[in-house]
Amino acid sequence: MAESTIQQYPLAGWEKPDLDLSNADWHSSSRGLGDVQIAFVEGFIAMRNSGRPESPSLIFTPAEWGAFVSGAREGEFDLT
Repeated sequence: MAESTIQQYPLAGWEKPDLDLSNADWHSSSRGLGDVQIAFVEGFIAMRNSGRPESPSLIFTPAEWGAFVSGAREGEFDLT
């Protein structure tokens, strides 16, 4: 069964495929911290909560992933 938000939450202009993530090679942080895992599938980057792998995954294009990582490194998503 594919993990995707597309069928559950279709968005206008959403042009990302419904990726089959059932055989994705998920990677955790190199430090083993946090609950986030990522997988590279068909030219996209999927991100999921490792504590709830059955929940929908976020799907990023390479450009979106780059912007997300840049923002995280700059503290854009810090709570403080």
